[in-house]
Amino acid sequence: MTNAVLFKNANLLDPLRNELLEGHDILVEQGVVREVSDKPLHSKTARVIDVKGKTVMPGLIDLHVHVIAVELNLSRQVHMPNVLITLRSVPMLRGMLRRGFTTVRDAGFAFKQAVESGLAQGPRLFVSGRALSQTGGHGDMRARTDFLDPNAPCPTCVRVGALARVVDGVDAVRRAVREELQMGADQIKIMASGGVASPTDPVGAFGYCEDEIRAIVEEARARGTYVMAHAYTAEAIARAVRCGVRTIEHGNIVDAPTAALMAQLGAYAVPTLVTYDALANEGESFGLPKESVAKVADVREAGLRSLEIYKAAGVKMGFGSDLLGESQRLQSDEFRLRAEVLSPADAIASATTIGAEVLGMSDRLGRLVPGALADILVVDGNPLRDVACLLGQGEHIPLVMKEGAIQFNELA
Repeated sequence: MTNAVLFKNANLLDPLRNELLEGHDILVEQGVVREVSDKPLHSKTARVIDVKGKTVMPGLIDLHVHVIAVELNLSRQVHMPNVLITLRSVPMLRGMLRRGFTTVRDAGFAFKQAVESGLAQGPRLFVSGRALSQTGGHGDMRARTDFLDPNAPCPTCVRVGALARVVDGVDAVRRAVREELQMGADQIKIMASGGVASPTDPVGAFGYCEDEIRAIVEEARARGTYVMAHAYTAEAIARAVRCGVRTIEHGNIVDAPTAALMAQLGAYAVPTLVTYDALANEGESFGLPKESVAKVADVREAGLRSLEIYKAAGVKMGFGSDLLGESQRLQSDEFRLRAEVLSPADAIASATTIGAEVLGMSDRLGRLVPGALADILVVDGNPLRDVACLLGQGEHIPLVMKEGAIQFNELA
């Protein structure tokens, strides 16, 4: 059980407002925000923290991370020992939390259990299990010279370092969805187009056929959840959302008619601009295969333009980073890139209120209001004027609280 905490003299950042709300007190009890007021609050039992006019804001939400992606060369890490992947992932979890990301959407059942039990320090996890990929798709990490024996067990299913599983056909994908949900998946991820990090599929390639996508969506809905789809091109995005996919990951090569379709159907976009900067600038030095390096340019330049297209169409955009290996330290740079097109308020909303909507947690995450989970950041600076104070490794975020428990505190 967490202790009560009373934050005094805060400049409150509400993502639904364009200016900070000065002189607010925030009372936290039993892991939730109990009261928020512009009048002084009092408590006989709470620990008082006077933030002296610093910004206090809700914890950040990253909708596209890969905790187990400890290498940029994903095909190489599939063959690494499970325990090595696990141990290398633990500091990555802690790093996300230190940067102010108190909630992330990711794969990895064991990591969710480790964080919830207190064994590892990290953000709240909404896990997708292993992404589903067709043979030769974005989740198929085999070289062209490798043969997949159809009679052998899936070679990636028991590897901690495998982000995806290969499965084909309507009946097979139904079973795969049921298996991932049985193991604890919060939502299902599919590969609906080619990708950059995979060795043999062109970015413009389609993923599953529409019958397979509809079957996956139907199975997810039967368990009260949804499907997120890796997709780049307008054609791949359109067929995915027509089949019922709820969130489009990346979506760099979208066009205006497709964005309008997404808005009409209520689908979300989760752009991940920072990963292409990282792959272009340091991917090769960190082991990204040359086939993948060659594909980065196809999607990198279109990224910022996609934000303009989504915004003009009224598509809601969540925050995603999708970084791999050593590049995960650049997670917060997604704010810097988005601020080239979007206002700071829009960029912050993507990592708070919109992220909460996607997760079905609007009443619990994304804002500091009574009844919300007490995910709280104390920030040096005003992010609504300049997102630079959210960048780096938390140097300008002296206090991080998750569900009422202080995780980091460097306030003087």
